[in-house]
Amino acid sequence: MATEKRMQHNLRMLHLQKRALESSLASGTTALTAMICGRSLLVANAGDCRAVLSRCGDAVEMSKDHRPCCTKERMRIESLGGYIDDGYLNELQLMTLTKDDEFLIIGSDGIWDVFTSQNAVAFAQRRLQEHNDVKLCCKEIIEEATKRGASDNLTLVMVRFHLEPPPHVVVERSRVRRSISAEGLKNLKFFLEG
Repeated sequence: MATEKRMQHNLRMLHLQKRALESSLASGTTALTAMICGRSLLVANAGDCRAVLSRCGDAVEMSKDHRPCCTKERMRIESLGGYIDDGYLNELQLMTLTKDDEFLIIGSDGIWDVFTSQNAVAFAQRRLQEHNDVKLCCKEIIEEATKRGASDNLTLVMVRFHLEPPPHVVVERSRVRRSISAEGLKNLKFFLEG
């Protein structure tokens, strides 16, 4: 009986290993590179990675997530001068860097499955303001993506453009005077008293 259970366990393990191998063979390839020359930032994308620039805490997408298998998307890409080679999008984006540019995040699709571009920039900005450590910040983003349930691969690179941490941005909120009508106050009192 113990031998039979051991054999069933081994068969299950072989099946899981086979599925893992098949899954890894079915995955695609992606590449994203960023080149800085003087004040110019050039991002080249072929696949489903994303690059996001933080400019005064605002996310500026330097690449787009594309699904070139869609005919409409293919036509849009080709009308803009891009091309698709063997199912992969080839895209270039050029930006002139300014003193307001804080950092660039380059992440694989697993990051962007659980973070919006703006959310990732805000998260990174808060962490850099706390400890000003890019390597630790990358680790924290990956840990947070895991907590949020990311199921794809998680790879992240961050390029910081200043030695000092990003400045704290204070957003002034307008003071709005709020009041409640006598009828609303009566209804509230009724609900609270039961």
